[in-house]
Amino acid sequence: MDATKPILPPLQAAQAPSTAAPNPAAGAQDPSGAHKAGEDFEAFFLSQVFEHMFSGVGNDALFGGGQSETIYRSLLLQEYSKVAAKSGGVGLADAVQREVLRAQEVK
Repeated sequence: MDATKPILPPLQAAQAPSTAAPNPAAGAQDPSGAHKAGEDFEAFFLSQVFEHMFSGVGNDALFGGGQSETIYRSLLLQEYSKVAAKSGGVGLADAVQREVLRAQEVK
């Protein structure tokens, strides 16, 4: 491996992080963004709940168990939580959306 050769190519202007100051009026009162934030939060919360719910369920001997089944179960529970949050969930997304919109009004 040549130490003088860069591992990654340099960032192009479109890929470089923006150093401009954020525009506070641009995201003010964005109900769709607040809804997505609420839904994402609820999905994360539900994935944590599902992880604890399924922690007592052992691995299936038919499929061999092991590390791969543990990883697959984690991914499956994340998808379950996304579907549950998208289809109404437990009502946490609505509360988060209201609080996000309320916080945007205060600023």
